[in-house]
Amino acid sequence: MESPTPDQHGCTILEIESVVRNAGRGFPRKADRKKWLVIGRGVGGRVIEVVYLLDGDGTAFVIHAMPLTTRRRRG
Repeated sequence: MESPTPDQHGCTILEIESVVRNAGRGFPRKADRKKWLVIGRGVGGRVIEVVYLLDGDGTAFVIHAMPLTTRRRRG
């Protein structure tokens, strides 16, 4: 089985980078001890949820990225 890539949920690398680099007020948030969460608008205007890890030199490794549905944005 191949390892999942961020674009399997329909998000492009450009969209994910845009959300992480342009994190709005209140983001990034600690998701747990090692994970960070960002929710923001991607290049195409969709609301994207991104979870990533940071290594020792500050490089972000995206482990989850997907568009949020209207229902998930409310809840």
